[in-house]
Amino acid sequence: MEKNQIRDFIENGSAVLGLEFGSTRIKAVLIDSDNMPVASGAFDWENSLDNGIWTYSLDEIHNGLATCYANLKKDVKEKYGVTLKKLKAMGISAMMHGYLAFDKNDNLLVPFRTWRNTITGEASKKLSDLFNYPVPERWSISHLYQAMLNKEPHVKDVAFFTTLAGYVHWKLTGKKVLGIGDASGMFPVDMKTKNYDESMIKKFDEVVKPYGFGFTLKDILPEVLTAGTAAGTLTSDGVKFLDKDGDLESGFAFAPPEGDAGTGMVATNSVRPRTGNVSAGTSVFAMVVLEKNLSKAYNGKIDLVTTPSGELTAMAHANNCTGEYDKWIKLFGEAIKECGFEIDKPKLYDSLLGAALKGDKDCGGCIPYNYISGESMTELSEGRPLFVRTQKNNFTLANFMRSQLFTSLGALRTGMDILFNNENVKIDRLTGHGGFFKAQEAGLTAMASAMHTPVSVMETAGEGGPWGMALLASYVVNNDKKSLPDWLDQVVFANSSTKTFEASKEDIEGFNVFFENYTKGLAIEKAAIENVQ
Repeated sequence: MEKNQIRDFIENGSAVLGLEFGSTRIKAVLIDSDNMPVASGAFDWENSLDNGIWTYSLDEIHNGLATCYANLKKDVKEKYGVTLKKLKAMGISAMMHGYLAFDKNDNLLVPFRTWRNTITGEASKKLSDLFNYPVPERWSISHLYQAMLNKEPHVKDVAFFTTLAGYVHWKLTGKKVLGIGDASGMFPVDMKTKNYDESMIKKFDEVVKPYGFGFTLKDILPEVLTAGTAAGTLTSDGVKFLDKDGDLESGFAFAPPEGDAGTGMVATNSVRPRTGNVSAGTSVFAMVVLEKNLSKAYNGKIDLVTTPSGELTAMAHANNCTGEYDKWIKLFGEAIKECGFEIDKPKLYDSLLGAALKGDKDCGGCIPYNYISGESMTELSEGRPLFVRTQKNNFTLANFMRSQLFTSLGALRTGMDILFNNENVKIDRLTGHGGFFKAQEAGLTAMASAMHTPVSVMETAGEGGPWGMALLASYVVNNDKKSLPDWLDQVVFANSSTKTFEASKEDIEGFNVFFENYTKGLAIEKAAIENVQ
């Protein structure tokens, strides 16, 4: 669309908005009639460790939402000379799982417990055994059950619990609902009914009945909706919550709120069986849409969730990805500045990550661990960032940076080996998105080497989840009765530009050598957790 067409499109209230709460950034993306981004806004934030709990306060959530939206409005005004007053549709997405619990008066009972917490191991194991189904530590039901096992006094007052996306959607629309993808990270979903698994709900209610809480699980879970279903409208109270200036008109449609896994699948057109995507940023996870169920639960190391339209999907998830090399790159930037030079952030990242391509295929014996927090995949409840090398290794900047990229994918590879080797899962197409791929050649080389399969990125890879959420919102009002896979294929991605990278045999063998050392060295990480406080 031409600039003046986009201006009129926005002014007429035809644009669609997606907004996603990521781990370190909240981002909004506005799309046009071609479903392409035309404006954006963002707000940077960080989780905090409060009494051993990784959390964001409600004030941070509220301020982050409003500031992100204000920055989007500013971008629209600067680019097109109009004030954003009307929208056709909107959707909220966020990092999945976690625990936001409220009483009957809508008061938050305990600080938000995010996906990053690894404090629910007992509940995770007991529920996985009870259901004979993987229930990872991150899942909302694990947090609720662990609170019960811990005899936390707040549990008796729980009237509703949800995810971050579900909470923000509730504040904007008044609706206590979730998209099926996000819901499947709260509690197991039945593929036939496209709703929570009734038999597992009964098992859970029976197990917790002796506690005498006075509620059943159905009473406190959000309603499940599939993609394309209208999930409420912006209320007048929602306007106050979202737009500080009060310019936005209420009444437009909302998509079901989704998790970042679902929006990643949509943004990479990975919603059909045998397609997959890798979302890599602060955390990293690979999603593979399955042809059949897995043979067993694997102690919760592989999640079973769904696409936004309800197709069974395996998720291999790692809590830690780019966070540690971000800190190293920041440190190198400080060193450059101390030497009297200035370098902008994009060039700093491109230069340092690009150096990884010059390193030895196996990183020359350098073995870092990027565990800022605990890592369920490798069974470590806490994190201690480490860098390990022998005296004789090839310690160069190139090897250092290559090892930082490789270790970002170490825990992920642990999970993917389960799918590839144990379950013989087949993938026709694996597409990457997220900050890890902004330095495309370095990111693609590392990912393709780790996954030993070709990896693609699309021209919209940098937009990631918020664009995927905008597409889901567009699908609600513009779907022409097509299925979600058909709509994405025929309408959104029909003419998309894609770059595919296939790792060389030497790159794959190099990662395998690194990964063997990485796996052996986990004992060092465990010792650091036990001895360094």
